[in-house]
Amino acid sequence: MPARSPDVVVIGGGLVGTACAYELAQDGRRVVVVDRHDEGRATDAGAGILSPETMGGAPPFVALAELAGEHYRTLIAQLTDAGAPDTRYDVCGALRIAFREYDDEYYAANVAQALARHPDLLQHVTPDEARELFPPLGEIRNALFNPRGARVDGRSMTAAIDHVGGRLGIERRHDTAVSIEVKGDRVRTVFTAGARIPCDHVVIAGGAWTPEMAASFGLRVGIRPLRGQIVHLGLAADTSAWPVLQPILSHYVVPWADHRVALGATVEDVGFDARPTAGGLRQLFSEGLRVSPGLADATLLEVRVGLRPVSDDDLPIIGALEGAAGAYVATGHGANGLLLGPVTGRLVADLIAGADTALDVKPFSPTRLDSASR
Repeated sequence: MPARSPDVVVIGGGLVGTACAYELAQDGRRVVVVDRHDEGRATDAGAGILSPETMGGAPPFVALAELAGEHYRTLIAQLTDAGAPDTRYDVCGALRIAFREYDDEYYAANVAQALARHPDLLQHVTPDEARELFPPLGEIRNALFNPRGARVDGRSMTAAIDHVGGRLGIERRHDTAVSIEVKGDRVRTVFTAGARIPCDHVVIAGGAWTPEMAASFGLRVGIRPLRGQIVHLGLAADTSAWPVLQPILSHYVVPWADHRVALGATVEDVGFDARPTAGGLRQLFSEGLRVSPGLADATLLEVRVGLRPVSDDDLPIIGALEGAAGAYVATGHGANGLLLGPVTGRLVADLIAGADTALDVKPFSPTRLDSASR
């Protein structure tokens, strides 16, 4: 007897696509993930800062970020109960800092917005208290501590969701999506390099490569890759209890429990070029050591490079595509894909089910970009 066709094909197997597949399978849908795993996929390189409480920006983005933080706590509990492998998710706290006079105006605006949302959570700390929390820190002007701040490893989180998703019946194929067949104004089939997959819905979650498949459905503008280079450094010190360090206008530092910190990241508009470069490393070390001079004696362990999918208006692109019923897109998360990926999966699953979403997704609709291009 032939295998039943999936209800949904998800194109892209990074954190966003994997989360979409998981949430759809949780709803009882049969799902196939088609993933060619491009070099430079943002999931594999991202630093994994989860501190929505101290984030600023447009109200729709902030609302999505706050929802993402809540969703993470729910999802981590689900994965733990299901016996998933270690996600490398840890609540370690996060320090928002200003270290130059030039930072003061931006820092004050960011802190005011954050404190308005979380007056009983966020804490002003002195420079000396900040250095007690993060010993490599240099001279700073101001600091705000978020005890709810967390970190997550994108590779480990994706693997954990995929592990549980496999138990739910998700099929993952290492393949390349070639085209999507539409009949009667509805998605009918996804053609890959190696197969023909009939389906009722398709979710295009290909990160920076999403336009390859989405252009035929009306997404005429919207996504470009921005390269981010990140260095991982080894230290003799115990880094497990250090908080994430977030300078207001400089490079962040994410400590890990294995005597390692990640220092990043560059922002480079160089197309689909996933090479680490001497110039990128020079920038990271020059700026990073200004903020955290105590890292000067650290050992260089590795360099990771990710191509962030950035939209024209810096908001994610989440929702139905106009070209055919059953076609959806989930991308454009920029540098916040590891934070926003899991909640995006839940929003897409609700949209496909025709259910109410936890927040208004209209600001993230791909149709906004189509309208802007006219």
